[in-house]
Amino acid sequence: MSAVRTVTDETFAAEVEGNPRPVIVEYWAQWCGPCRQVGPVLDAIATEHAGSVDVVKLNVDENPQTARKYSVLLVPTVSLFAGGQPVRQVIGARSKSAMLREFADYV
Repeated sequence: MSAVRTVTDETFAAEVEGNPRPVIVEYWAQWCGPCRQVGPVLDAIATEHAGSVDVVKLNVDENPQTARKYSVLLVPTVSLFAGGQPVRQVIGARSKSAMLREFADYV
């Protein structure tokens, strides 16, 4: 079972914006090839850093309001939220080490 939870337009505020811990959010789509590469990377990060960061994914085709609110135009986009606000963003697939470098201040 994946350590990455799925969020929706309806649950995003509670799960991400209202979360006291940092949250990594993957904006993805079913048709997106690079998104399939990011999934296992984020799953590994979620498992290894379970006590310090939460990892969630949001399907942009099924949840356009949140994607629009945060101006997500490309998938995969991976954002890190801290204190309810996006503080870092990565567009495109990255290795686990590259992703951890991007988010090192919070993970």
